[in-house]
Amino acid sequence: MSVRVGAARIRAALVTLISFFIVAGTATGCAGGGDERPRVVVTTNILGDITREIVGDEADVSVLMKPNADPHSFGLSAVQAAELENADLVVYNGLGLEENVLRHVEAARESGVATFAAGEAADPLTFHTGQDGGPEDEAGEPDPHFWTDPDRVRKAAGLIADQVTEHVNGVDDKAVRNNAARYDGQLADLTTWMEKTFAAVPENRRALVTNHHVFGYLADRFGFRVIGAVIPSGTTLASPSSSDLRSLTQAMEKAGVRTVFADSSQPTKLAEVLRQEMGGDVDVVSLYSESLTEKGKGAGTYLEMMRANTSAMAEGLTGD
Repeated sequence: MSVRVGAARIRAALVTLISFFIVAGTATGCAGGGDERPRVVVTTNILGDITREIVGDEADVSVLMKPNADPHSFGLSAVQAAELENADLVVYNGLGLEENVLRHVEAARESGVATFAAGEAADPLTFHTGQDGGPEDEAGEPDPHFWTDPDRVRKAAGLIADQVTEHVNGVDDKAVRNNAARYDGQLADLTTWMEKTFAAVPENRRALVTNHHVFGYLADRFGFRVIGAVIPSGTTLASPSSSDLRSLTQAMEKAGVRTVFADSSQPTKLAEVLRQEMGGDVDVVSLYSESLTEKGKGAGTYLEMMRANTSAMAEGLTGD
């Protein structure tokens, strides 16, 4: 009798213990499920800002590239590489921009993560490898810097919204669409404002020289002519030769250009060398061309960056 009672008590205790773990596990699972928000990972901070405007509060958006970084040279930590492979969606520029990151994006794609190359979907242009009118002025690789044209950003933003609603489970599709529509209106206003601002630049001053080839899309959209670049390439990782600098100074002299626009995330040393080549009669104007800054530092968002650049370019070209 006592044996049977003892066995019954043991069985009862086991049932109670198992029930406790089931309830606890269910509760933990529910709590964990609430915390497991969908995640979008974005490579560059410019695309990160655009994506956050579209996603809003519907998912976590993780941006790999820090403020003021160079997209051509920034790399990932092991933790960031793991983030890519655990994302619901990866948004990246493509066209060779994130040169040290693309292999990680490819690994994420091969593991089954949805990926979207915004630059490849934005009607890419090609940049020219030589100086304007020179013997090496030939079309080269696709230009990844599509964000300097706000109309192309409008197209890319709409496609990002499509990707989010298609691949990121748990988001409110209507909220995402509303966010995208609101941001599209802001981008349209930006385009209108840029057109009015650039209208003040006379035709004979609509010639651009930059630190490297980065404003081809802006030039194409707003009627400017790219004379050349200190680094005759679409990447900051290249270096100019003495003949490159000589060709550029000749092209600038021919076009009467006395302003060089240099990226704020890159040292302006090369542009300063060009100033010395031309006898010091060159203005070097800093722009936020490839990276956002920290909030409150001049270009904390894409819209802020474009307005700051437009104002600086118009002033630099008119001399006002």
